[in-house]
Amino acid sequence: MMYPFLFFDRTYILILIGVVISGLASWNVKRTFSLYDRYTNQRGLTGTDVAKQLLAASGINNVRVERVGGNLSDYYDPTNKVLRLSDATANSTSIAALGVAAHECGHAIQDDKNYFFLKFRNSIVPVVNLGTNVSWGILILGVFMGYNQTLINLGIILFSLGFIFQVLTLPVEINASMRAIRILDEEQLLTRDELPYAKKVLRAAAMTYVAAVFASLLSLLRVVILFGNRNDN
Repeated sequence: MMYPFLFFDRTYILILIGVVISGLASWNVKRTFSLYDRYTNQRGLTGTDVAKQLLAASGINNVRVERVGGNLSDYYDPTNKVLRLSDATANSTSIAALGVAAHECGHAIQDDKNYFFLKFRNSIVPVVNLGTNVSWGILILGVFMGYNQTLINLGIILFSLGFIFQVLTLPVEINASMRAIRILDEEQLLTRDELPYAKKVLRAAAMTYVAAVFASLLSLLRVVILFGNRNDN
């Protein structure tokens, strides 16, 4: 019996394509951020200023704004109710930084409004982590047990949880950006000329999540090809 995971096979091209797509998306968001990081907003607000103002304007008083090290490592922590802004965002007055800060506020607003996709995605994180961690072990065990189809199918289902998670992440991120742009406009923190620049930064960031979905789908397809057909060596 041939064990597909022990040898080089042509399905590695799927992984390579996923890496290229993700790499291009990551390069594009860094390039776009760098481009609009050169433009200072007319009101001279920092990313921290904007985050605090947007949270207050949304009636959210239980979320702290903290600084975290790194570049574009911004994130919202729903468990501890903390919005963490990176060095490139917190004290920057660039339009790009304000867009990123507003996006993270979008997640805080989602949390406050009990946005379904955010709540559901966060609730399945433990299951996704467990499933993806044990999936390969189950797949390999299934192969060594004479291509036990029950174990193989279980392994594929568990592996697919990673793809499902990426799919659920997409509407969460897009919705956060939409909320960010809307509230930046409503609170007039950016001018009509500046707002399109922030949109371009957030659109580029959204494409990284689209790329992640495609990369995850290609990885899942590779697993199905390798393990889904016992006659395919």
